[in-house]
Amino acid sequence: MKHLLVYFFLLVGFWTSKLSAQETQDPMQEVAVDDLGEVSDAFQEYFFEALKQKAIENYEKAIVALQKAEKIQPNNPVVFFELGKNYKILNDLDKAIANFQKANRLQPNREWILQALMESFYLNKQYEPAILINKELVSYNEKYYDDLAKMYFELQQFDKLIALLNQLDIELGITEYRNSLRQQIYALTNNTSAQIKTLQESIKLNPENEMNYLNLIYVYSDEGLEKEAFEAAQKMQQVFPTSKVVHLALYKFYLNKNRTEDALSSMRLVLQSEEIDAASKFKVLNDFLLFVNENPEYEDELKQVAALFSEKENTPEIFQKFGDYFLKKNEKVQALAFFEMGIVDNLDNYELLRNTLLLQLDLSKFEEALQLSSSGLEVFPAQTLLYLIKGATLNNLKKYNEAQEILTFGLDYLIDDKDMERDFYGQLSVAYLGLGNSSKASEFKEKANSIKKTEN
Repeated sequence: MKHLLVYFFLLVGFWTSKLSAQETQDPMQEVAVDDLGEVSDAFQEYFFEALKQKAIENYEKAIVALQKAEKIQPNNPVVFFELGKNYKILNDLDKAIANFQKANRLQPNREWILQALMESFYLNKQYEPAILINKELVSYNEKYYDDLAKMYFELQQFDKLIALLNQLDIELGITEYRNSLRQQIYALTNNTSAQIKTLQESIKLNPENEMNYLNLIYVYSDEGLEKEAFEAAQKMQQVFPTSKVVHLALYKFYLNKNRTEDALSSMRLVLQSEEIDAASKFKVLNDFLLFVNENPEYEDELKQVAALFSEKENTPEIFQKFGDYFLKKNEKVQALAFFEMGIVDNLDNYELLRNTLLLQLDLSKFEEALQLSSSGLEVFPAQTLLYLIKGATLNNLKKYNEAQEILTFGLDYLIDDKDMERDFYGQLSVAYLGLGNSSKASEFKEKANSIKKTEN
């Protein structure tokens, strides 16, 4: 037996939960350990075997080695601490907590043991005991106050959280992080006046943060305080004259005030901006779509800004969304305009292709339908509907021989679809009639009619 004084690395691991407000800079925490006491060679062998296995992520083997060490020294706190860490990594939180508690009883008031225990309680959604431990930890480091705030938030103990934030502001000074927490609380509790006040204070505290201005504008708008919202947007534009973000607010005010040119200018700035996300840009387009619904004279401008969005974000499906919108309103001309814009760079979108072709037929745009159906068949050579559409288009263009050929070819792809079979026979009847073959025309007309009789 000999006294062992050794320095080794305890693998603390990254804390992946959102509990800690501070990011761990290094997952290796060096701890000076002379707490192993007088230990045998066998104990050392098992203990350092466990550290080695944990280092190469063999956590189950590390646990086995530690359990063997525990049998030799059943009251060594470092063994239980290491056991707790391995169980925590394996997400066996109940066993992790039990071992950290044993380590804490054997060696109380050690910050790293308390922190590991608090984290495990938090990850196990046992917030009350985590809070009790946190209150011990704040005596070691004020950073743990942020953890306490987050746990109050999880428990929705908003009164306690606001009191804590106020206390910390007095003791440590106001921070943007704590103001952000306040904003979330006030939004959840619908305390609008307090939310506005907090945002105003945040702007004073950090006038370089654009989002504080934008959030204030949105809160004003939600409360129907249009004058205040517009004034806040104008103030933001003064402070950030080159900002594109401010136009997320300005365009809507301009639309409401019928300042359409200003609104279009703001929307173009938003759509061209690299710093604004695609979801926000789509909201801008959607608002303009609603505006155009009431003011159809601006449809050309809508097409321009939609094209700009599609080009910038590489999202041609935006045209499909707009086309669907107009189609539901039975405004087929507008719907087709957007479908045709979208299909140019999205030919492999079968749903969009089908909707575009059907509208082209419906609106007698036969040349366009012929060209598009031909291109579509190159991409989808087994889609029966495309043969039918192309055949119907050729019939309308009086190209009966080509119509008869493509329709006959398309029938080979038809499987168990009586409605489409009837339509094929009907179009073949038209084609043969156009070719002067009345006998064949009557034959296919009778086939189509027989399907109708069967259905009825």
